[in-house]
Amino acid sequence: MMELGLPYIDGYKPRGNDQELLRTEILAQLSGNAAVERITETIVEAPASDLDASAVIANVFVEPPARDVARGTYERRVTASSPRQINYLERASRNRSLGLAGERFAMEAEHRRLWEADARHLADRMEHVSATKGDGLGYDILSFETDGRERFIEDKTTAFGSRPPFFASAKEVAASETLATFQLYRVFTFREAPKIFTLPSPLRQSCVLDPVQFRASLL
Repeated sequence: MMELGLPYIDGYKPRGNDQELLRTEILAQLSGNAAVERITETIVEAPASDLDASAVIANVFVEPPARDVARGTYERRVTASSPRQINYLERASRNRSLGLAGERFAMEAEHRRLWEADARHLADRMEHVSATKGDGLGYDILSFETDGRERFIEDKTTAFGSRPPFFASAKEVAASETLATFQLYRVFTFREAPKIFTLPSPLRQSCVLDPVQFRASLL
């Protein structure tokens, strides 16, 4: 489902050895299925509101999902084998209200992390820089390590599970390579029971990067 640009069915364990016949059958079932298209579009476009601060529970941070041995990159799998015209996972990543609500949730989680680490003076100095300085810095939140060093956090929020791909800009990738304390916070299952896993810098080492978009020029 993810390789077709769709959210996967929660509860089903991802498998890397599915037969091509399964893919063919899923494509046949989904082709022209207006109900699935309508439901999926409603989900990915739905606005999100801020969660109550009490939702930031003590164990909100979890381990990232184990990386599978890939048979090919996400980009090649989607473009080479899918006749679909709409990538709903990419559209979901552009849901601005969900992204903003996720950033605020990450801010609350960070505040609690520092507060519980007896670094309350640092918690009070955190800044939601994507809101105060714009989203061109390559990170969304300026926080701190418990020793006082700055921590640069880029938030990526999804309403789905922990495994759908996220989309990172060239500036975000560059920030992960130049800022030693850069952290990517992946907020998932946002609308149900939000959790966060983190990926350290640089992103080229902590995940697989596919060049899904290029800048074209005649110069």
